[in-house]
Amino acid sequence: MAKEPVRVLVTGAAGQIGYALVPMIARGIMLGADQPVILHMLDIPPAAEALNGVKMELIDAAFPLLKGVVATTDAVEGCTGVNVAVMVGGFPRKEGMERKDVMTKNVSIYKSQATALEKHAAPNCKVLVVANPANTNALILKEFAPSIPEKNITCLTRLDHNRALGQISERLSVPVSDVKNVIIWGNHSSSQYPDVNHAKVQASAGEKPVRELVKNDEYLNGEFITTVQQRGAAIIKARKLSSALSAASSACDHIRDWVLGTPEGTFVSMGVYSDGSYDVPAGLIYSFPVTCRNGEWSIVQGLPIDEMSRKKMDLTAEELKEEKDLAYSCLS
Repeated sequence: MAKEPVRVLVTGAAGQIGYALVPMIARGIMLGADQPVILHMLDIPPAAEALNGVKMELIDAAFPLLKGVVATTDAVEGCTGVNVAVMVGGFPRKEGMERKDVMTKNVSIYKSQATALEKHAAPNCKVLVVANPANTNALILKEFAPSIPEKNITCLTRLDHNRALGQISERLSVPVSDVKNVIIWGNHSSSQYPDVNHAKVQASAGEKPVRELVKNDEYLNGEFITTVQQRGAAIIKARKLSSALSAASSACDHIRDWVLGTPEGTFVSMGVYSDGSYDVPAGLIYSFPVTCRNGEWSIVQGLPIDEMSRKKMDLTAEELKEEKDLAYSCLS
């Protein structure tokens, strides 16, 4: 029996990330090679013509799994019946703008999109927020979509996680598929903490800790962390545009692991609603190591945290508390 199609919403679908993401979804990279999809693409009215062009290309690509395309500038039409929502659309920070200005714009965008999802999405819709400030946008969305379970609202730190895997793979000259269990703690910003203390590499004699193989704590506690934290800025400098291909690919990884499960013995990083684990203040959307089974994520418990890690985890939590306060001040 063929599976029923899953409706996947991508907001900001005519933008750079959206343009990279929709063919990946249509090809089965997000939900599996046997899962038909109906794509819902939502964007703002000035992008309507470009959005229609993307729809034409999706039709022209003749993806066997793609069972329909909704391209719209109407949030209600875009959100109706969706099972998975990938929120890529947001207001980017422009030169000369204060953080509060950007936050005010994003608060109003996420408030209205949350309202549309709340009223029109399928029950148990899974939401992934990609647009920055991703953690805080997800928190606002949660606030205004109270019927969507808090476990179903997440933000993307898988891009940072994948960047960390990539750096270790390059450093050790091993395939990236042999590296696992790096952790991104905290905010999807330059305050995040990329942690290799629990990371392992598959070697011929079995799994070895990353620290043991790299044999350079100065690098792992310094340059490695700043490289991952500032990778987005480095790509903007090189491309003159922000990360699109890698962001789209990571969004697929995030949803695929969430829906289909993480491999045994492997954890990944997801921005999720904190329950107080690892002494992270409850009520923030914070990136933790998680495993996924049967469409549910769980925070990996009981990992030992050293003093340096504790400081860095607290620092990024502090930034998230400030962002949360700023966002709530924009609401009033």
